[in-house]
Amino acid sequence: MAPKFDTEKMQERQNFRNVWHTDLTHTIQGDTPYCCFALWCAPCASYLLRKRALYNDMSRYTCCAGYMPCSGRCGEAKCPQLCLATEVFCCFGTSVASTRFLLQDEFQIQTTQCDNCIIGFMVCLSQVACIFSIVACIVGIDELSEASQLLSCLADMVYCTVCACMQTQHKVEMDKRDGKFGPQPMAVPPPQVMSRIDQATPPAIGYPPQGYPPSGYPQHPPQGYPQHPPQGYPPSGYPQHPPQGYPPSGYPQNPPAYPQYPPGPAYPPQAYPK
Repeated sequence: MAPKFDTEKMQERQNFRNVWHTDLTHTIQGDTPYCCFALWCAPCASYLLRKRALYNDMSRYTCCAGYMPCSGRCGEAKCPQLCLATEVFCCFGTSVASTRFLLQDEFQIQTTQCDNCIIGFMVCLSQVACIFSIVACIVGIDELSEASQLLSCLADMVYCTVCACMQTQHKVEMDKRDGKFGPQPMAVPPPQVMSRIDQATPPAIGYPPQGYPPSGYPQHPPQGYPQHPPQGYPPSGYPQHPPQGYPPSGYPQNPPAYPQYPPGPAYPPQAYPK
């Protein structure tokens, strides 16, 4: 079941559309200080990056990020910090690869062809150096032993350099995730606060801001403004009420009574079609 699951995961990663914020060839330019730190203290960088990839929540930690057969069987739930420290020191290469897969699956990041070539060259060189060392031990030729030692030294240099670049690539990607490069152009707008009845003080949205109107602006109408209604209005002699004799005699005092609605049982007429 596990190999089939890993194969499906690898196939899914080939269909990812996102790419790393910085490829392996530009990681030194992207963050030179951290690249030096990852080169000289690689296990410490791997520990910090895995913890950061888990959003500093060690309760989510699983050995090798769940990509290895030993995952979930090493007592991670009891002491995840110790398990992670053991992983980065005893299985350093696996810890870097697990963090990489964790970020790729979370953000759907594919690895470019250039990065695949660099990683593949590192792996192949390490395998060739191992084979040469075994052959040199079996044959016992001094020249072959020296050549295998030089090849092993070269393989170690390439391995340490590529792992440092990979960890710097992971760090830059998480800086992008955490918004350290500024707001994203397609970021989700912040939620709007709506006024609620159960709030003691409703938010001041749609209301004039404090300090409005500005200082110096008259708070009330200026003095001298005519009161309502002005004194002496209406003028003397003006009839205060309707004149006597209005309405004229014979005019109905109240409106006529309207028929009751709905009409009685005599409606509609008998000749009206049903």
